[in-house]
Amino acid sequence: MAPSAVLIVVAGPSGTGKGTVVRRLLEHDPTLCVSVSATTRPPRPDEVEGRDYFFIDDAEFRRRIAADGFVEWFEVFGDLKGTPRPWVERQLADGADVVLEVDVKGAQAIRRRYPEALLVFLRPPSREVQHDRLRLRGDDPADIDRRLARAADEERIAEREFDAIVVNDDLDRAVDEVATIVERYRRART
Repeated sequence: MAPSAVLIVVAGPSGTGKGTVVRRLLEHDPTLCVSVSATTRPPRPDEVEGRDYFFIDDAEFRRRIAADGFVEWFEVFGDLKGTPRPWVERQLADGADVVLEVDVKGAQAIRRRYPEALLVFLRPPSREVQHDRLRLRGDDPADIDRRLARAADEERIAEREFDAIVVNDDLDRAVDEVATIVERYRRART
């Protein structure tokens, strides 16, 4: 990683608005590069290849795992997800600040590989709001129950292992808070 490059990880339980916050953060600071993850799950109706995810089959994903092709990867509710390592490391080597949107396990793996990464945990204002967000995006009811059950554990991990926790109860405020945290971290590293 170039001395001035910052690796920013935005993580949190499903339904916290990570994708929305990261998109708005990029509008706020277009110098940021946002990594696109790969997944073996099929796309949701509103998702676009290369924008939301790289949708690849299981065999290709496993080939990339064997070649150390991911910064982090995990099986998530039966599907594989991971952050492509070559792209991330190329951006960092070029001095670009990179934002990764991952789950908590992914953030923990990134911290092990890149101890200097900034880990920001995004939290929903309540389980009810989180449930509604998952339902509105069309998640399967059984998946919603599993994701909600895991959220409390993820929040406990964040309290111990993350650099900052932001409650996404108001989108504009949450984006401003994340942007302030990123800017403060950048200044501390120069």
